[in-house]
Amino acid sequence: MDLLRIENVLKRFGDYIAVNRVSFQVGAGTILGLLGPNGAGKTTLIRMITSILIPDEGEVILFENKNPNNAQNRIGYLPEERGLYKNLKVIEQLIYFAQLKNVDKATASSRAKEWLRKMDAESWANKKIQELSKGMQQKVQFISTILHEPDLMILDEPFSGFDPINTELLKSIVLDMKEQGKTIILSTHVMEQAEQICDNICLIDKGSIVLKGNIREIKKSFSKDTMLLEFEGDDSFLNQFDGLKFINRTKNRAEFRLENSEERAAQILEAAVQNVELSHFQVKEPSLHEIFIDTVSKRKENGNEKMQ
Repeated sequence: MDLLRIENVLKRFGDYIAVNRVSFQVGAGTILGLLGPNGAGKTTLIRMITSILIPDEGEVILFENKNPNNAQNRIGYLPEERGLYKNLKVIEQLIYFAQLKNVDKATASSRAKEWLRKMDAESWANKKIQELSKGMQQKVQFISTILHEPDLMILDEPFSGFDPINTELLKSIVLDMKEQGKTIILSTHVMEQAEQICDNICLIDKGSIVLKGNIREIKKSFSKDTMLLEFEGDDSFLNQFDGLKFINRTKNRAEFRLENSEERAAQILEAAVQNVELSHFQVKEPSLHEIFIDTVSKRKENGNEKMQ
């Protein structure tokens, strides 16, 4: 069942088209990655789902309701621009936000304490927001987003401000929530994060969808033409091969795209064995980041700004 349907939605700000006739669906119990560079239109789309903005054309159908404003208590929205009250204590703030979503005070207090414990933040309960670091504030903001146990969670750049340990913690929580049947929209410009946890993706550039679908099917549709070498020695042997598009090249590591992958991969592997001490070799699917760049580049070459 589709929990959310976006149908031919368009949003203008004056002469500027922020979202250009976008359509996609989000299935219940799945994680959708809403991906694209900053300024692509992701946040404008989210604001229409959450009824902060109204589409100029098209429809947002949420929980089978054509007026998404009627279902906002079933949504948890973590905005990119954080909105905490700096002079309130953490526990007071969490209870307040839960009460705004019709959770009674006792339940809100119990849930808040449990989530602070889960996120290793129990000692912050009576601290004011202004006393916390950016990463700590981010944890509080996330807890406030989910405390009313929404059916749909919309997370706009949720990992911003987190160190690697807390990023992994948040990823595991998001995946646990999916296992519990929750539906999540993850908006980010960091493709690697989405690649690790999303079921489906919707890639947006300049307000238009350039690619969408199941992440595994999309990756399989692109040929295995990315080659990774890790080694000790002089990598100058790679210079004899024309047309390599380097993604990353450092002293002991080279990652690049190649044409005629099977034939050229064998030639490059043979040269590597002869010239360096090879520790790792792999021909793999391109990353989402590479797929996005390729798709946008081809779109520009074709002059097709309305590609869906």
